[in-house]
Amino acid sequence: MIRTWAAVLIPLLALAPLAVAQESLVSAPLPHAKGQSVSPSFEGWYANGDGSFSLVFGYFNRNYEEHISLPIGQHNYFEPGAPDRGQPTFFYPRRQTGAFAVVVPADFGERQLRWSLTANGEQISIPGHLRPEWEITALEEVTSGNTPPVLGFGEAGDEQGQGPLGVTSSPITVQAGRPATVTIWASDDGVKKSRAIGQPARAGLVLSKYRGAGGVQIENSRPPIAAGRASTTVTFERPGDYMLRVLGWDDSGGQGPIMAGGFFCCWTNGFIPVIVE
Repeated sequence: MIRTWAAVLIPLLALAPLAVAQESLVSAPLPHAKGQSVSPSFEGWYANGDGSFSLVFGYFNRNYEEHISLPIGQHNYFEPGAPDRGQPTFFYPRRQTGAFAVVVPADFGERQLRWSLTANGEQISIPGHLRPEWEITALEEVTSGNTPPVLGFGEAGDEQGQGPLGVTSSPITVQAGRPATVTIWASDDGVKKSRAIGQPARAGLVLSKYRGAGGVQIENSRPPIAAGRASTTVTFERPGDYMLRVLGWDDSGGQGPIMAGGFFCCWTNGFIPVIVE
């Protein structure tokens, strides 16, 4: 009789952890087209040549379809200090990495710079910092020596920048409803990432709306680069202050609509402030 009960109890005891595990399972969240929050994300930091540091940020819009506008203010701000640190006010669906960088001084030390977003009634914030384990090699892919493209604006591309901090052009003024030509100068070192050995070096540009209340139509959001420059036309729906983002990438993997494919390297952000009259 003892052997019989033991034979029954042992299988039951073996099933007990499985029963507990099944009871503790949580259903995966259902995908939502709209109505969800937007989380800021801190991607890491890198040192600048002048001794300062760049804190790199992105975001996660949990919606699958909803594009969310959050003007600088109580729903989109940094603290402490100036609430506007060059962050986007127009948020594309899903995860977007390396959207911008904020420069902090050489003596920033253990301080933090917190970005807060409130979308669809939910506030989420994230601190940027200089913890050693969060340092990234944004200006060079360490295994190959690949560096980000150089983007330029202005006459002959004399306003130049490289990496997530990138370059911001002088403001341009255009008329609402009229196509305006945007020109970007771009160059690259042609070095391929180690995983791309045997493949041709790749590089490209992606233009997108970054700030502004009205609609923006970009004739070709991925204009081809020829002889070191690329051009397309952009039409702004109504007057106001806008900003375009130019993502310059090279050999850093497949690019989303505005997402840097390489988590550490190699991409460059360019920003074009636009005054629409």
